[in-house]
Amino acid sequence: MKKPWHQEKWFTSSWNFADEVTRDFNFAKDIKFHDVSLRDGEQQAGLIFTKDQKIALAEKMAELGMHRIEAGMPAVSKQDRDAIIEIEKRNLGMDVFAFARCMREDVLRAVDCGVKNIVIEIPASEHVVEHAYKWEYEKAIELAIDATQCAKENGLYTVFFPIDGTRTELGTFTELITRVANEGHMDALAVVDTFGGLAPAACSYLIKKIKTVIDKPLEVHFHDDFGLGAANTLMALSAGAEVAHTTITGIGERAGNAAYEDVALSLLTMYGIDTGLKYEKMNELSKMMRDFSGHTIAPNRGIVGPTLADIESGLVADWYANAHKEHPLELSPYDYSLVGHESAKVVIGKMSGISTVDIYLDQLGIECDSREAKLEIVAKIKEKAFLKHGLLTVEEFREIVFKVLGK
Repeated sequence: MKKPWHQEKWFTSSWNFADEVTRDFNFAKDIKFHDVSLRDGEQQAGLIFTKDQKIALAEKMAELGMHRIEAGMPAVSKQDRDAIIEIEKRNLGMDVFAFARCMREDVLRAVDCGVKNIVIEIPASEHVVEHAYKWEYEKAIELAIDATQCAKENGLYTVFFPIDGTRTELGTFTELITRVANEGHMDALAVVDTFGGLAPAACSYLIKKIKTVIDKPLEVHFHDDFGLGAANTLMALSAGAEVAHTTITGIGERAGNAAYEDVALSLLTMYGIDTGLKYEKMNELSKMMRDFSGHTIAPNRGIVGPTLADIESGLVADWYANAHKEHPLELSPYDYSLVGHESAKVVIGKMSGISTVDIYLDQLGIECDSREAKLEIVAKIKEKAFLKHGLLTVEEFREIVFKVLGK
C-alpha cells in the first residue's frame, strides 16, 4: 500500500489522508506560489532591500522554482522601479508582477516597467474606505473599474486585489467584485485577509461562497497576525483556490504574511501535493533574505531556524544515539536535508545526559568506561550550563572531562 505520509524523507500522520478528512478537498491541479517578499515583505517596518539585493533574491527564487513574483511597486521609489525593470528583463522563468494602486497613473508606471502582469489594489471594506481613506464607497468602485480597464487596454494580466476583503460584509464585497468584473476587468481575484482575522474553519466556506458569485481563478493573500497565515492558506487551497500569495520566511506588514516554506512543505508531506519547488533550496533562500535585511527569526523556527536540528534533551539524545543513522525520521517529521538544513546534532547543556557524554567522548577520542565518572561529568555540565545560562562549547566539555578523569 502506498503511504504518502511516510516517504524516504518525511514521516507525518496517516490521519491526514483518511477518507473522512480528504473527501471534501478540491485542490486545484496546478497550485502556484506568488511571492510578495519584494513588495509586501518589504513593508515590514525597518526592512529594506536594495535594487541589487532584490535582483539577487529574484534570481534565487527562480532557482528554487517559484512560479510568480511580485517584484515591487513602481510608485514607491526609483530603485523599486529599476529593480522591477531589471528583474523582468532577465527572463528568469517565472511570471513577474508589478503592484499598483487603483490609479491609471500607477498602472501606466507598471506598463513602463515592461511587465506583463499586474496586481491592482483597492479597499473593499466600507469602514476602511470611510475612516482610512475618507472617501465615498462609490469612489472606490469607480477607481477600481477605471484602473482595471486601463490594465486591460494595455494587455496586462490583471489580479484584482480588494484590501481587507475578509472584514467586508458579503453583500458589499459581492457588489464590488461583480461590478469590477463586469464594468472593469479582472483575470483573477485575490481574497485578501489584510489583518489576519480569518479563522481556518471559515476559509473553505469563504472560497466556496466566492466561487458561486464569480467565475474567476481565486488567489489567497493571508496575513499572520494570529499565527494562522499558513493554515488559512492551506484551507483555502483545499477548497479550490489556485494561487497562494506568500513571502520568504513570513516577512511582511505587522506580523507578516504566510510563509511559503510552511505552505509548500505542508502540501508536500501532509497533502501529497508536490508544487514542483526545489525544497532543498529553502534554507539557502531564507538565509540570503536574512543576510540582506538583518531580519532575525526564532532560532528554532520550523524549516529554516538555525538551531532547529539541535538536540539538547538527554532522552532525545538517547534516541539520536540509537536511531539517527538508520532511522532518522524517528527524530523529526522530515529529513532536514529535504529543505537544505544541516543534519540533526546533539549539543551540550543543562538537559544533557549520559548519551551526550558518550557522543562527545567518542568525538574527542577519550576513553571512559566508568558510569560514575560519566554521571559526574553530566552533573558538572549542568552546573556549568546554569552558570553560563546557555550551551557549552566542546572545549568547555573537554575541560570538565579532564577535571573528572584527572587528565
